[in-house]
Amino acid sequence: MKKTLNIVKVGGSVVENDESLNTLLGAFCSIKGNKILVTGGGKIATSLAAELGIPSVMIEGRRITDEPMLRIVTMVYAGLVSKYVVAELQAKGVNAIGLCGADMNIINCVKRPVGRIDYGFVGDVKNVNATALRTLIDAGAVPVLCPITHDGLGQLLNTNADTIASSIASALAADYDVTLTYCFEKNGVLLDPDDPTSVIREMRKADFERYRDEEIVSGGMIPKLENAFNAIEAGVNKVVITNAQNLGTDSGTECL
Repeated sequence: MKKTLNIVKVGGSVVENDESLNTLLGAFCSIKGNKILVTGGGKIATSLAAELGIPSVMIEGRRITDEPMLRIVTMVYAGLVSKYVVAELQAKGVNAIGLCGADMNIINCVKRPVGRIDYGFVGDVKNVNATALRTLIDAGAVPVLCPITHDGLGQLLNTNADTIASSIASALAADYDVTLTYCFEKNGVLLDPDDPTSVIREMRKADFERYRDEEIVSGGMIPKLENAFNAIEAGVNKVVITNAQNLGTDSGTECL
């Protein structure tokens, strides 16, 4: 029988609010057994970039990462957010270790080729080093992964945090009974963005494609759901999208 593994991805809106982050981390610490935390931080990066006079450009929910923006996201994701979260987890008795994709060659990516859109220094996942992650988990560590990766040739890349969570979950599905939870500021995927109670409790891929075409889901929710269904297809046992405050409950949207 496989051991269980909970992978939790927390978005930037939660990370930038001390109260919501502490609630999320408290719930994360209460999860028994093996676990991994994947952190975002996009809103913090956008705020810092604005302070420094660097414009932020988003297309279809994904950030355009030129050289100045790569410096910003590396500082924020791999530095400020990662180390703050690790320190908070250590204070709560969880032996966390903060990592980016370059550490232990955990996530190797390729720079996204220029097509209809030039995303800049954005990486698409090529390989996840499942052996390295298993080694850390077996040693009793709790990996905290940020969305900075590398190409193996010395170039850092910015990779969507939802994609990282999905890719890690998929790579470890052969060894663990994996539950992947995406935590953000809403109660789940909503039929009406102005009605927090309109949560879609269950969603299949065909439902997602219809909601996308009807623009019921849009922006950053599109890549989140794409990654959720990629994980399901790769053998991940369960994927849930929910409010950070509801981690560990039955609330939210389950992707089937």
